[in-house]
Amino acid sequence: MWNARRNTRAFREASLSEAALDVLIVGAGLSGIGAACHLSRRLPGKSYTILEGRSRLGGTWDLFRYPGVRSDSDMYTLGYGFKPWTKDSAIGDGAAIRDYIADAARENGVDRRIRYDTRVKRAEWSSRDALWTIEAEQDGGIERLRCRYLLMCAGYYRYDAGYSPAFPGAEAFLGKFVHPQFWREDLDYSGKRVLIIGSGATAVTLLPAMAQRAAHVTMLQRSPTYIVARPAADPLARRLRRALPIKWAYTLMRWNNLLYGQMIYARCKRAPEVMKRLFVGAARHNLGPDYNVEKHFTPRYNPWEQRLCLDPDGEFYEAIRSGRASVETDEIETFTPSGVRLKGGGAIDADIVVTATGLELQPLGEVAFSVDGAEIDVAALVTYKGMMFAGLPNMAAIFGYINASWTLRSDLISRTFCRLIDYMDRRGYVACTPRHSENANALKPWIVFSSGYFQRGVGRFPKQGARDPWRLNQSYLRDLWALRAGGWRDGALQFERAGAAAPR
Repeated sequence: MWNARRNTRAFREASLSEAALDVLIVGAGLSGIGAACHLSRRLPGKSYTILEGRSRLGGTWDLFRYPGVRSDSDMYTLGYGFKPWTKDSAIGDGAAIRDYIADAARENGVDRRIRYDTRVKRAEWSSRDALWTIEAEQDGGIERLRCRYLLMCAGYYRYDAGYSPAFPGAEAFLGKFVHPQFWREDLDYSGKRVLIIGSGATAVTLLPAMAQRAAHVTMLQRSPTYIVARPAADPLARRLRRALPIKWAYTLMRWNNLLYGQMIYARCKRAPEVMKRLFVGAARHNLGPDYNVEKHFTPRYNPWEQRLCLDPDGEFYEAIRSGRASVETDEIETFTPSGVRLKGGGAIDADIVVTATGLELQPLGEVAFSVDGAEIDVAALVTYKGMMFAGLPNMAAIFGYINASWTLRSDLISRTFCRLIDYMDRRGYVACTPRHSENANALKPWIVFSSGYFQRGVGRFPKQGARDPWRLNQSYLRDLWALRAGGWRDGALQFERAGAAAPR
């Protein structure tokens, strides 16, 4: 038996593909499927495979199954540029978004190129061969594949672990704990007292959804978050769909919502006090003059120092007005058998505690990279145009916006990567490597964002420079110019032909 296992492992380790793939995509979520669709449409002759660590496509939208799970931005910008979102609601629920991703994969033949339950562990670049060798774990064995180009679409957080702080006295609690990332399908919260710990998008989504069946839902937050109510169905989208072909209507809505979002973000940065009064005033309007908005809905930070939380159709505020839910702003002193005791002196009784306390960040899928035998420290990398990294040849990664929909940058990077491959093919180049020469002291964190989960893990991510093309923009319009209109002869890229370096 031992020999059989050893021989199986040896076979897999030796099964290096004779023919290298053109492109290997890591991750079959929103980004990976979108990237593969772009590749199929723009470079139909290229060979590619998607490696997905889980057993289904969809990424975030397959993983999260908690009540009410939905997008936190509109689907006209979260959807793909090439595939219109046709449902009436502009806010997609988790199942509908996964179906949308699966439809895109099927319509473009991408579903036949996915290998599931295959987790990438290492990626080694050989300058001599101008190829990446990928080591992936499957069924306990190691399989190797080779590719010319590597595209990382593995997201930014761990799928197998969520963040849960060490709560004092948690072992004394006699009820049930559940983390939204690992929702238990058999969890019945009907008629139960539910305590949600957290104040981010997940908590804001859970509260109104669980309040429909629970006896009462309490959201316990250390500090308030900006929560913006907006209609789930966009009346402008309805009018445009009646008057125009669906593709035109979708494109117009995409640009309308994109520009509106960028305008709000710019206004928050330029006049934070004005926007703070606007958002807090909206909360007061939704909750009434007698509600303590100053305590529970007046954040200590300025708008867009963290993401705004979306409240479709004002359901969050309505659940509070109805008395089915409430918000407490305090910190936990300790858990008790029946709930929590607060530092401010109060107590909250609960049968179920939902720890909506955030994610565990994971840079570049925790893949170990090496170039010509030299190990790469991911935290020391510097991003090039938000898509490639100094010193890593023929590799790009997708990381969306923090102030807009993820897919806006995902689509941009996917199209640009296809354009780069075509450019290299037409000129006979086999390798393209960003070369960074800025002073290391000028480098900045990957993202400047005050959310707790970013603060905990951003030090493990690559860095950005002080100016283009090394800056990670948070502006779609700037990226549109840099990635679509910008050329490749910017002095930062080194192109090579087989056997010799080409001039920069």
